[in-house]
Amino acid sequence: MKQNLALVADIGGTHARFALVEGGEVLHPTVLRCADYDGPASAAKAYLDANAADQRPTRAAFAVASAITGDRIELTNSPWRFSIEATRQALGLERLEVVNDFTAVALSVRHLTPDHLVAIGGGAALPGLPIAVLGPGTGLGASAVIPDGKGGWTALATEGGHVTMAAANDREAEILGWLRRRFDHVSAERVLSGQGLVNLYQAIAALSGRQAVFSTPDVITQRGLDGSCPISRETVEVFFAMMGTVTGNLALTLGARGGVFIAGGILPRMADAFKASGFRARFEEHGRFQPYLAAIPTWLVVHALPAFIGLAALVAPGENAPGENA
Repeated sequence: MKQNLALVADIGGTHARFALVEGGEVLHPTVLRCADYDGPASAAKAYLDANAADQRPTRAAFAVASAITGDRIELTNSPWRFSIEATRQALGLERLEVVNDFTAVALSVRHLTPDHLVAIGGGAALPGLPIAVLGPGTGLGASAVIPDGKGGWTALATEGGHVTMAAANDREAEILGWLRRRFDHVSAERVLSGQGLVNLYQAIAALSGRQAVFSTPDVITQRGLDGSCPISRETVEVFFAMMGTVTGNLALTLGARGGVFIAGGILPRMADAFKASGFRARFEEHGRFQPYLAAIPTWLVVHALPAFIGLAALVAPGENAPGENA
């Protein structure tokens, strides 16, 4: 065992990303497919066998795409189910912290540097005020960091991606109406995620009297961005605009005058198109509170693994609880 070595993992619906942390430095980041393992313990053992065979860590922090309500974890978009305590014991750890994946991202944002960010409008962030964090990937994550009144910061564990999606115009009302006939509840995640892009595309195709011929978010976004498919182009435009609606709602709910950070696996791959889209205009289009939102800066996080920065803080010597002193 090596006392100053720690294991971190960012576990999503499709991939689990592992790394070692030593002296605040992230080492040997590796991506494993969740489908290749029966749970985080077996995936972590495979990673450690390959990267830390002779110096096992004693501490670990995992970020998971799930609500954390007790010892038993059930990932929202993955078949993985596991016990925190059983995983700790299986890996021979003295301490294992498990937090929501966007709690880990929220813990990172105050430590990101300008080269990890793309600024998308707004004024200057106000120090000491709440910061909102959200982003689409396999699901839609949402969190925040707020001052704790003692000079530190606390990251919130939320399930804000599952709020009810609202329409901002008649076309969006038609799209959401079509989806509502398919799903019991049309959450923001139903449209703002990888599968959400597919859902939007299918709804727009049906409403336009066209056949839905594409079935993956990568193809839909490619055809939308290059303009070769009108249905895909509208899908991407609606996706960006709805991101603005949800982001503005979150900023208002939190009073996030410390700024808004947008992360996740989807938008960094099309950063230029997102910056040039209707996202920022829609973010501000909230009636009488347009001036309030116009002053709030929004950034796209383009760091490859921001959750690792937050997780590294959780496993730093002297840290005792998630979310403290972010």
